[in-house]
Amino acid sequence: MNMTRRTILKAGAGSALALAGGRLVAEEKKGQTLLILGGTGFIGPHLTQAATSRGWTVTHFNRGKRDPDGVPGVETLIGDRKGQLDSLKGRKWDAVIDDTGYIPKYCQMSADLLGPDTGYCLYVSSISAYASFAKPNDVGSPTGVLENKDQEEITNETYGPMKAACEQYVRDAYGTRSSIVRPGYIVGPLDPTDRFTYWPVRFAKGGDMAVPGTPADPIQIVDVRDLAAFMMDLVDARADGYYNAVTPPGAITMGALMETSRKVTGADTQLTWIDEDFLAANMKPEEMNFAPWGPMRGEEAGGSLTGMKASADKGLKARSLEETVRDTLAWHETRPAERKAALRSGFTPEGEAAILAAWRARKA
Repeated sequence: MNMTRRTILKAGAGSALALAGGRLVAEEKKGQTLLILGGTGFIGPHLTQAATSRGWTVTHFNRGKRDPDGVPGVETLIGDRKGQLDSLKGRKWDAVIDDTGYIPKYCQMSADLLGPDTGYCLYVSSISAYASFAKPNDVGSPTGVLENKDQEEITNETYGPMKAACEQYVRDAYGTRSSIVRPGYIVGPLDPTDRFTYWPVRFAKGGDMAVPGTPADPIQIVDVRDLAAFMMDLVDARADGYYNAVTPPGAITMGALMETSRKVTGADTQLTWIDEDFLAANMKPEEMNFAPWGPMRGEEAGGSLTGMKASADKGLKARSLEETVRDTLAWHETRPAERKAALRSGFTPEGEAAILAAWRARKA
């Protein structure tokens, strides 16, 4: 089956309920209602599938632009986070998952509106909410502070503090009837960022491949399907608190990602590992888009070692890296030709050729 958005949504609304285990869970959750603010982007389709397979009746709230015909078996309410909330007024849900809250004042607006008549809220934040990455963070680490609470422009500097402010508005509205999930790099089918997709796709092309850092450098990810299942576990349990949604620190390395890509693709790719200081000295900052890899020295040194014990205690599990790589590649093959040819992350072909040449020339 092609892993398109439409097939995932259809599976979530229909065939997933035919699973024997799903029938039992569906009976337990029969009649419970879930509002997803968003629902048709990257996380949304997987989350919809996870919810409907457990018997939840799902409603989407969005602008109706990505899937104008709606999703089979799912109610769609048209509106906009930026104040156009009329379709939500006078409605009640057992739970809401806020998947699209980025701008604090609008996140506060929806939380204040829904809080009194919604039993529970899960807010999807980000580990970017932490104030510093010089050392590893965990759920008790300080978060960024947004000086202007009316800030609307999302930049590299404001994104994290804006997420932290949104978290607080959700907690103000719901209190212990809420949980805050802070994912790291979300990967897998439907990922529009290409941050993870780039690496197995580039590996499959063969030849001499530039890779940042060293094979031992840790990376942290979360497969979007594991994230969706974990979030629904929290909603089912009405869990209270904060949770980092990442793989265990040190469990995955860039070397493991490369070797898994070799196993899955069978490509005879030659890897050239390039020191991070050399990259920084020979590339512009905006060109160093190498997620999920990050620098192992300096202000970002702790970014790939985020603690996740609270999440593990609540059941967050990671499928095998091989499965994530294989399924990501299979989905990538279903994308339009222009998107397959122009990935939004990693090295450009020209940039890769230039950095490889410069790396070799340093020895001359």
